[in-house]
Amino acid sequence: MRKFRLHLVLAGVLAAGLVSTPATAAPAAFAHPGVLVSRAQLDAARTRVNAGLQPWKSAYDSMRASAYASLSRTPKPRAVVECGPASNPNNGCSDEREDALAAYTQSLLWYITKDDRHAKKAIQLMDAWSAVIKDHTNHNARLQTGWAGASFARAAEIIKHTYTSWPQAGRFAKVLREVYLPEIRDGGGCTNGNWELIMMDAAVGIAVFLDDRAAFDKAIGIWRGRVPGYVYLASDGSRPKAPSTCPSKDTQAEIVDYWQGQSRFVDGLAQETCRDFGHTGWGLEAMAHVAETAWHQGVNLYREAQDRMTKASYFHVRYEQGAAVPSWLCGGKVSRGLAATTEVVVNHYRNRLGLEMDTSQRYTESKRPAGASYFYAWETLTHAGSP
Repeated sequence: MRKFRLHLVLAGVLAAGLVSTPATAAPAAFAHPGVLVSRAQLDAARTRVNAGLQPWKSAYDSMRASAYASLSRTPKPRAVVECGPASNPNNGCSDEREDALAAYTQSLLWYITKDDRHAKKAIQLMDAWSAVIKDHTNHNARLQTGWAGASFARAAEIIKHTYTSWPQAGRFAKVLREVYLPEIRDGGGCTNGNWELIMMDAAVGIAVFLDDRAAFDKAIGIWRGRVPGYVYLASDGSRPKAPSTCPSKDTQAEIVDYWQGQSRFVDGLAQETCRDFGHTGWGLEAMAHVAETAWHQGVNLYREAQDRMTKASYFHVRYEQGAAVPSWLCGGKVSRGLAATTEVVVNHYRNRLGLEMDTSQRYTESKRPAGASYFYAWETLTHAGSP
């Protein structure tokens, strides 16, 4: 802990002048790059890696050693990606997600190394998909679009605004607007909440990339309507609120059923806690991603959701790390597997604001360097002690 704090101070000196505080209202123009990671954060990561500071150097080394960093990767695009429940059938689902994560990885490698082979590889991957993709189908279509769209938007944002030549950028933008955004922009309805939060993670990123204020505002609005329906606070009343896209869940019995049979509600409990911590971690991670992108664009969702986000983190990290599960919670047994999904939320509340989040910080450090999975990647590199 002491070594990390020392490196954080040194990193702050090296990256001095990179921190900015968003205004209350969104500015007229979008800040670019500004999808999950800002230019200040990219510059900080590059400075820290080049200085050999930890944990960023080991995070970078882990990213560079991954299959996503290979310059020989061959994209596997297809016109229709068909994804059933649990991606069964899996007709292009894994290929699309993996190529999207690879594009984002290559874009980060480009920025840190300034080796344009990585920028060209990111472009190759994105161009391959934009040349053929027409639709996502079957049960998981919306979730799949969210998973892939989130990573593609981050990659595209970095390349478009930090690299000099991308002739087919317009075609990629057209695909994001006409193929990806329509699938996710209206939210997830009464599906489990991680779906809608992941969809809004992608939607808000695509909106920023497209400079589409209406799409951005809509995604933020759906996020605001989902968050109180995903994380409970005692101030909500005797039971959780219904998500704005699923108002039909308005009776005690319907809420208990939607919350996986949980009938006692306490601060920080999530709609999927009693399903498993894996899906809950996805929901909380995507929630933080939207808040982070909004932060870069001058909208402080973090302030609006501070109690929910910090209490949800503490609640789940505590049980993830082995705290005894009371009999009233999920029948006395939880399914752990939170994974490395806490870096972004801890960075904001603990490192930016100085709030006490030592339990979540220790857990976050135990998962470093954070890797890549489905729709999140390399967040120790981009968000540990980040401006």
